[in-house]
Amino acid sequence: MNRIRPALRLEAMSSARVDELDRPWLLVPVGSTEQHGPHLPCGTDSLVARTVTARVAAHLTATGERVVVAPGVDYGSSGEHEDFAGTISIGTQALHLLLVELVRSAARWAGATLLVNGHGGNLDAVRSAVRLLRAEGRAVAWVPGGPAGRDAHAGRTETALMLALRPDQVAMDRAAAGCTDPLPQVLDRLRRDGVRAVSPSGVLGDPRGASAAEGTALLDGVVDEIVRRLRSIHVDPDGMLARAETVA
Repeated sequence: MNRIRPALRLEAMSSARVDELDRPWLLVPVGSTEQHGPHLPCGTDSLVARTVTARVAAHLTATGERVVVAPGVDYGSSGEHEDFAGTISIGTQALHLLLVELVRSAARWAGATLLVNGHGGNLDAVRSAVRLLRAEGRAVAWVPGGPAGRDAHAGRTETALMLALRPDQVAMDRAAAGCTDPLPQVLDRLRRDGVRAVSPSGVLGDPRGASAAEGTALLDGVVDEIVRRLRSIHVDPDGMLARAETVA
């Protein structure tokens, strides 16, 4: 069985090698450093975003595309988690500026840039940055870097993903259900008062029952979906790569 070659990582490449690729696509994982309950590491979002990005890049490289993976942005907008130790948030404005300047700089040599966002709290910054950059004529878009429509934070989904990626960093003996109310019902209070006011453990969902096999399937699904979106190249008004059938 043929193995997919690993993605090219910018930090491991010389400037001359990047130049030889002649304006490659640049994929940038955007994560966060924040609490993920008592059982998951603070780098969960960043690890998932980096893994998904690297696997997407490897698939594209295998079909002849020139793709480079940038070092991840591991600090995001996580103010709602700041009541918990381990959280480091730079806020929406700072993240917006970081992403704008990152893409402006990379555009001098990259043919296009894709931001792979792994943290929901980053959405305002990612969307506003990409809208501005596209208005400037930059070739840039963003895409969600995790499974859609599942529990919100440190629940079964993220626990399964981490069991697939780094089981040594998962403390399943400390995993317990947190707030299991649907996110729309608690979102306003969460934004106003923080996660702890909604869930004292910091968990939004129920991590019990998660498995590595489930996490592997979720990861495969996310990677396949991003590759499909990249093939169709349909961008919505917020700069997100969308499924072709969802674009009017």
